[in-house]
Amino acid sequence: MSVRPKKHLGQHFLNDHNIAQNIANTLTEKGYTNVLEIGPGMGMLTQYLLSKPFTASVIEIDSESVDYLKTHFSVLENRIIKGDFLKLSLCDYFEGQVAVIGNFPYNISSQILFRVIAQRQLVPEFAGMFQKEVAERICEKPGSKAYGVLSVLAQAFYDCEYLFSVSRFVFDPPPKVASGVIRLVRKENFSLPCDDALFFRVVKTAFQQRRKTLRNSLKSLGLSASLKEDSIFDKRPERLGVSEFIELTQKIADDTFSTQ
Repeated sequence: MSVRPKKHLGQHFLNDHNIAQNIANTLTEKGYTNVLEIGPGMGMLTQYLLSKPFTASVIEIDSESVDYLKTHFSVLENRIIKGDFLKLSLCDYFEGQVAVIGNFPYNISSQILFRVIAQRQLVPEFAGMFQKEVAERICEKPGSKAYGVLSVLAQAFYDCEYLFSVSRFVFDPPPKVASGVIRLVRKENFSLPCDDALFFRVVKTAFQQRRKTLRNSLKSLGLSASLKEDSIFDKRPERLGVSEFIELTQKIADDTFSTQ
């Protein structure tokens, strides 16, 4: 019995044991005893997670894969969650901290990252395989064209590290692009000294028109004329690091308060 890869679910099953073991080994195993794997498929990565000294659970949206896992990984018992990670509240299944790992479907990998960030209080570590371009973007530093929303929001709360690349020919079926494995370790002090919701809004709005200066790209926020004279608004968003986006958010919050 095997599982047929389904295109609409973005399934590309890893068939290289060494790479699966290397991905499992990216976890530091520090600060948590539970690990959740997203989209295990036929369990290529799962088997190596189960050999670790933590409690591994999986979430799978594909009924055929769920049946396969129940048949071949009885040790998982009641730790197979049938559902969509993008709709999952981790607190419904885990009492404490839980690391998240997986070979993520490329069509929803950015959404998975955003979902992890939204539940960052429970996720001290996030690791796994992305499309190589996306993996590089998440870990990119300010100043390049690859640096963007994913980079800023991930790096605001996590230390991000690109670990290794993976050929497209170790999957069934092979995807059209190469892959990259990354690890995100939550910062010790991951609370921002500004309003989180406004920070997210500022970052996303700024990069919607990334070629423009902040003075122009943030027009929709209704900034005062005096604030827009600040030299930070002469810059384009790709030039700002996380700390500068925090500073920018604080300035905008103060400006909004003073003009009310």
